[in-house]
Amino acid sequence: MKLQALEKTVNAFSNTDKMPVLFLGHGSPMNAIEENEFVAGFRQVGKTIEKPRAILCISAHWETRGTRVTAMANPRTIHDFGGFPQELFAVQYPAPGDPDLARETKDIVSRTPVALDDQWGLDHGAWSVIKHMYPEADVPVIQMSLDYGKSPQQHFELAKELAALRKKGVLIVGSGNMVHNLRKVAWNRLNEVGFAYDWAAEASQKMKEHITTGDFRPLINYAAQGTAFQLAIPTPEHYLPLLYTLALKDDEDQIQLFNDQAVAGSLTMTSLKIS
Repeated sequence: MKLQALEKTVNAFSNTDKMPVLFLGHGSPMNAIEENEFVAGFRQVGKTIEKPRAILCISAHWETRGTRVTAMANPRTIHDFGGFPQELFAVQYPAPGDPDLARETKDIVSRTPVALDDQWGLDHGAWSVIKHMYPEADVPVIQMSLDYGKSPQQHFELAKELAALRKKGVLIVGSGNMVHNLRKVAWNRLNEVGFAYDWAAEASQKMKEHITTGDFRPLINYAAQGTAFQLAIPTPEHYLPLLYTLALKDDEDQIQLFNDQAVAGSLTMTSLKIS
Protein backbone atom coordinates (compact mmCIF):
# COMPACT_ATOMS: atom_id res chain seq x y z
CA MET A 1 0.00 0.00 0.00
CA LYS A 2 2.82 2.40 0.78
CA LEU A 3 4.42 1.78 -2.61
CA GLN A 4 1.08 2.38 -4.35
CA ALA A 5 0.58 5.62 -2.46
CA LEU A 6 4.08 6.78 -3.38
CA GLU A 7 3.51 5.94 -7.04
CA LYS A 8 0.22 7.85 -7.03
CA THR A 9 1.90 10.93 -5.60
CA VAL A 10 4.76 10.85 -8.11
CA ASN A 11 2.39 10.40 -11.04
CA ALA A 12 0.03 13.07 -9.74
CA PHE A 13 2.62 15.81 -9.90
CA SER A 14 4.41 14.81 -13.11
CA ASN A 15 4.43 17.38 -15.90
CA THR A 16 1.86 17.23 -18.68
CA ASP A 17 0.99 19.25 -21.76
CA LYS A 18 -0.37 22.65 -20.79
CA MET A 19 -4.05 22.48 -19.90
CA PRO A 20 -6.57 25.10 -21.03
CA VAL A 21 -8.23 27.51 -18.62
CA LEU A 22 -11.97 28.14 -18.54
CA PHE A 23 -14.33 30.83 -17.40
CA LEU A 24 -17.87 29.44 -17.28
CA GLY A 25 -20.90 31.69 -17.04
CA HIS A 26 -22.93 29.44 -14.77
CA GLY A 27 -26.20 31.36 -14.54
CA SER A 28 -29.16 29.82 -12.74
CA PRO A 29 -28.70 26.67 -10.65
CA MET A 30 -31.45 25.20 -12.85
CA ASN A 31 -28.83 24.78 -15.57
CA ALA A 32 -27.72 21.76 -13.55
CA ILE A 33 -30.86 19.84 -14.52
CA GLU A 34 -32.18 21.61 -17.61
CA GLU A 35 -31.24 20.92 -21.21
CA ASN A 36 -30.50 24.15 -23.09
CA GLU A 37 -27.89 25.75 -25.31
CA PHE A 38 -25.69 26.70 -22.37
CA VAL A 39 -25.59 23.16 -21.00
CA ALA A 40 -24.75 22.00 -24.52
CA GLY A 41 -21.92 24.54 -24.59
CA PHE A 42 -20.45 23.24 -21.32
CA ARG A 43 -20.69 19.69 -22.61
CA GLN A 44 -19.08 20.57 -25.94
CA VAL A 45 -16.14 22.43 -24.44
CA GLY A 46 -15.48 19.45 -22.21
CA LYS A 47 -15.12 17.29 -25.33
CA THR A 48 -12.40 19.59 -26.68
CA ILE A 49 -10.18 19.19 -23.61
CA GLU A 50 -7.99 16.25 -22.74
CA LYS A 51 -9.41 14.72 -19.58
CA PRO A 52 -7.68 16.49 -16.67
CA ARG A 53 -6.04 14.86 -13.68
CA ALA A 54 -8.00 17.23 -11.47
CA ILE A 55 -9.97 20.48 -11.52
CA LEU A 56 -9.34 23.62 -9.48
CA CYS A 57 -12.48 25.76 -9.45
CA ILE A 58 -12.77 29.37 -8.33
CA SER A 59 -16.49 29.87 -7.77
CA ALA A 60 -18.47 33.04 -7.15
CA HIS A 61 -20.24 31.25 -4.33
CA TRP A 62 -17.40 30.78 -1.85
CA GLU A 63 -16.28 34.04 -0.28
CA THR A 64 -14.09 33.99 2.81
CA ARG A 65 -11.80 36.15 4.89
CA GLY A 66 -8.42 34.99 3.65
CA THR A 67 -7.83 32.48 0.88
CA ARG A 68 -8.84 28.87 1.41
CA VAL A 69 -8.65 25.69 -0.64
CA THR A 70 -10.72 22.56 -0.05
CA ALA A 71 -8.58 19.66 1.13
CA MET A 72 -11.02 16.90 1.98
CA ALA A 73 -11.00 13.54 0.19
CA ASN A 74 -14.76 13.49 -0.40
CA PRO A 75 -16.30 16.95 -0.73
CA ARG A 76 -20.03 17.25 -0.10
CA THR A 77 -22.45 18.62 -2.71
CA ILE A 78 -23.65 21.98 -1.38
CA HIS A 79 -27.14 23.18 -2.33
CA ASP A 80 -26.50 26.83 -1.60
CA PHE A 81 -29.77 28.27 -2.93
CA GLY A 82 -33.47 28.33 -2.18
CA GLY A 83 -36.83 28.38 -3.91
CA PHE A 84 -36.03 25.81 -6.58
CA PRO A 85 -37.68 22.44 -7.34
CA GLN A 86 -36.89 19.47 -5.11
CA GLU A 87 -35.38 17.77 -8.16
CA LEU A 88 -32.51 20.24 -8.01
CA PHE A 89 -31.90 19.69 -4.30
CA ALA A 90 -31.74 15.96 -4.95
CA VAL A 91 -28.75 16.30 -7.29
CA GLN A 92 -25.51 14.91 -5.91
CA TYR A 93 -22.13 15.31 -7.60
CA PRO A 94 -19.84 12.86 -5.76
CA ALA A 95 -16.55 13.82 -7.38
CA PRO A 96 -13.58 13.06 -5.12
CA GLY A 97 -11.40 15.77 -3.71
CA ASP A 98 -7.63 15.88 -4.02
CA PRO A 99 -5.82 16.65 -0.75
CA ASP A 100 -2.43 16.38 -2.49
CA LEU A 101 -3.42 19.02 -5.04
CA ALA A 102 -4.77 21.22 -2.26
CA ARG A 103 -1.42 21.08 -0.49
CA GLU A 104 0.49 21.77 -3.70
CA THR A 105 -1.79 24.74 -4.44
CA LYS A 106 -1.13 26.09 -0.96
CA ASP A 107 2.62 25.68 -1.46
CA ILE A 108 2.88 27.41 -4.85
CA VAL A 109 1.08 30.57 -3.71
CA SER A 110 3.56 32.94 -2.12
CA ARG A 111 1.69 36.25 -2.22
CA THR A 112 -0.77 35.32 0.48
CA PRO A 113 -1.28 32.56 3.04
CA VAL A 114 -3.59 29.79 1.84
CA ALA A 115 -5.48 27.76 4.44
CA LEU A 116 -6.54 24.15 3.89
CA ASP A 117 -10.28 23.77 4.40
CA ASP A 118 -12.14 20.60 5.42
CA GLN A 119 -15.64 22.10 5.82
CA TRP A 120 -16.83 23.55 2.52
CA GLY A 121 -17.22 21.10 -0.37
CA LEU A 122 -18.52 21.82 -3.89
CA ASP A 123 -21.01 24.68 -4.22
CA HIS A 124 -23.34 25.07 -7.18
CA GLY A 125 -20.93 27.42 -8.93
CA ALA A 126 -18.71 24.37 -9.30
CA TRP A 127 -20.90 21.28 -9.59
CA SER A 128 -23.74 22.73 -11.68
CA VAL A 129 -21.37 23.27 -14.60
CA ILE A 130 -18.68 20.63 -14.05
CA LYS A 131 -21.33 17.89 -13.96
CA HIS A 132 -22.07 18.53 -17.65
CA MET A 133 -18.42 18.26 -18.62
CA TYR A 134 -17.68 15.18 -16.50
CA PRO A 135 -21.02 13.52 -15.72
CA GLU A 136 -19.37 10.43 -14.24
CA ALA A 137 -17.90 12.58 -11.43
CA ASP A 138 -14.60 10.79 -12.00
CA VAL A 139 -12.32 13.84 -12.04
CA PRO A 140 -11.19 15.12 -8.61
CA VAL A 141 -12.32 18.67 -7.85
CA ILE A 142 -11.02 21.20 -5.36
CA GLN A 143 -12.18 24.77 -4.84
CA MET A 144 -10.30 27.96 -4.02
CA SER A 145 -12.21 30.68 -2.20
CA LEU A 146 -12.48 34.37 -3.01
CA ASP A 147 -10.98 36.50 -0.26
CA TYR A 148 -13.42 39.42 0.02
CA GLY A 149 -10.66 41.54 1.53
CA LYS A 150 -8.53 41.54 -1.62
CA SER A 151 -8.64 44.08 -4.41
CA PRO A 152 -9.22 42.99 -8.03
CA GLN A 153 -5.52 43.55 -8.72
CA GLN A 154 -4.58 41.32 -5.80
CA HIS A 155 -6.88 38.58 -7.06
CA PHE A 156 -5.31 38.88 -10.51
CA GLU A 157 -1.78 38.63 -9.12
CA LEU A 158 -2.69 35.67 -6.91
CA ALA A 159 -4.18 33.86 -9.90
CA LYS A 160 -0.93 34.21 -11.86
CA GLU A 161 0.78 32.03 -9.27
CA LEU A 162 -1.47 29.12 -10.20
CA ALA A 163 0.01 28.91 -13.71
CA ALA A 164 2.32 25.99 -12.87
CA LEU A 165 -0.73 23.78 -12.26
CA ARG A 166 -1.65 24.02 -15.94
CA LYS A 167 1.38 21.84 -16.71
CA LYS A 168 0.44 19.28 -14.08
CA GLY A 169 -2.81 18.13 -15.66
CA VAL A 170 -5.01 20.54 -13.70
CA LEU A 171 -7.93 22.25 -15.42
CA ILE A 172 -8.50 25.64 -13.76
CA VAL A 173 -12.09 26.86 -13.97
CA GLY A 174 -13.44 30.25 -12.99
CA SER A 175 -17.22 30.11 -12.49
CA GLY A 176 -19.39 33.21 -12.29
CA ASN A 177 -21.02 35.64 -14.72
CA MET A 178 -19.50 38.66 -16.43
CA VAL A 179 -22.74 40.65 -16.22
CA HIS A 180 -24.71 39.71 -13.10
CA ASN A 181 -27.30 42.00 -11.56
CA LEU A 182 -30.10 39.98 -9.96
CA ARG A 183 -31.92 43.09 -8.75
CA LYS A 184 -32.49 44.16 -12.36
CA VAL A 185 -33.59 40.78 -13.77
CA ALA A 186 -36.56 40.98 -16.15
CA TRP A 187 -38.43 38.05 -14.64
CA ASN A 188 -41.15 38.28 -17.30
CA ARG A 189 -38.49 37.68 -19.97
CA LEU A 190 -36.49 35.05 -18.11
CA ASN A 191 -36.70 32.51 -20.93
CA GLU A 192 -35.87 34.99 -23.68
CA VAL A 193 -32.28 34.22 -24.62
CA GLY A 194 -30.54 37.26 -26.06
CA PHE A 195 -32.52 39.98 -24.28
CA ALA A 196 -30.25 42.54 -22.62
CA TYR A 197 -30.83 46.00 -21.22
CA ASP A 198 -28.79 48.66 -23.00
CA TRP A 199 -26.34 48.99 -20.12
CA ALA A 200 -25.85 45.21 -19.97
CA ALA A 201 -25.20 45.02 -23.70
CA GLU A 202 -22.76 47.93 -23.47
CA ALA A 203 -20.83 46.42 -20.57
CA SER A 204 -20.73 43.00 -22.20
CA GLN A 205 -19.45 44.38 -25.48
CA LYS A 206 -16.71 46.43 -23.81
CA MET A 207 -15.67 43.48 -21.65
CA LYS A 208 -15.34 41.27 -24.71
CA GLU A 209 -13.35 43.92 -26.57
CA HIS A 210 -10.85 44.13 -23.73
CA ILE A 211 -10.69 40.33 -23.49
CA THR A 212 -10.09 39.76 -27.19
CA THR A 213 -7.50 42.54 -27.51
CA GLY A 214 -5.64 41.33 -24.43
CA ASP A 215 -5.97 44.66 -22.63
CA PHE A 216 -6.97 43.41 -19.21
CA ARG A 217 -6.19 46.61 -17.27
CA PRO A 218 -9.68 48.12 -17.63
CA LEU A 219 -11.18 44.79 -16.60
CA ILE A 220 -9.08 44.75 -13.44
CA ASN A 221 -9.99 48.40 -12.77
CA TYR A 222 -13.65 47.74 -13.59
CA ALA A 223 -15.00 50.14 -10.97
CA ALA A 224 -13.65 53.08 -12.99
CA GLN A 225 -15.27 52.06 -16.30
CA GLY A 226 -18.51 53.97 -15.98
CA THR A 227 -22.17 53.41 -15.29
CA ALA A 228 -22.67 50.35 -17.49
CA PHE A 229 -19.94 48.46 -15.64
CA GLN A 230 -21.28 49.60 -12.28
CA LEU A 231 -24.71 48.20 -13.14
CA ALA A 232 -23.22 45.02 -14.60
CA ILE A 233 -21.06 44.38 -11.52
CA PRO A 234 -23.00 45.64 -8.49
CA THR A 235 -21.05 43.19 -6.32
CA PRO A 236 -17.73 41.60 -7.32
CA GLU A 237 -18.12 37.89 -6.53
CA HIS A 238 -19.51 36.73 -9.89
CA TYR A 239 -17.03 38.86 -11.83
CA LEU A 240 -13.79 38.04 -10.00
CA PRO A 241 -13.53 34.44 -11.30
CA LEU A 242 -13.13 35.99 -14.78
CA LEU A 243 -9.97 37.76 -13.56
CA TYR A 244 -8.57 34.45 -12.30
CA THR A 245 -9.03 32.98 -15.77
CA LEU A 246 -7.57 35.96 -17.64
CA ALA A 247 -4.54 36.13 -15.33
CA LEU A 248 -3.55 32.64 -16.48
CA LYS A 249 -3.37 33.51 -20.18
CA ASP A 250 0.17 33.43 -21.55
CA ASP A 251 1.56 34.84 -24.81
CA GLU A 252 0.97 31.60 -26.70
CA ASP A 253 -2.67 31.23 -25.74
CA GLN A 254 -5.72 32.06 -27.82
CA ILE A 255 -9.12 33.01 -26.41
CA GLN A 256 -12.35 31.43 -27.61
CA LEU A 257 -15.76 32.76 -26.53
CA PHE A 258 -18.78 30.48 -26.27
CA ASN A 259 -22.27 30.61 -24.73
CA ASP A 260 -22.09 34.30 -25.60
CA GLN A 261 -25.68 35.27 -24.84
CA ALA A 262 -27.56 37.60 -22.54
CA VAL A 263 -30.42 36.31 -20.40
CA ALA A 264 -33.26 38.15 -18.63
CA GLY A 265 -31.89 41.59 -19.38
CA SER A 266 -29.21 41.79 -16.70
CA LEU A 267 -27.21 38.57 -16.98
CA THR A 268 -24.76 37.16 -19.52
CA MET A 269 -23.70 33.56 -19.93
CA THR A 270 -20.56 34.44 -21.90
CA SER A 271 -17.84 31.87 -21.28
CA LEU A 272 -14.17 31.62 -22.29
CA LYS A 273 -11.71 28.93 -23.20
CA ILE A 274 -8.06 29.96 -23.08
CA SER A 275 -5.67 27.51 -24.73
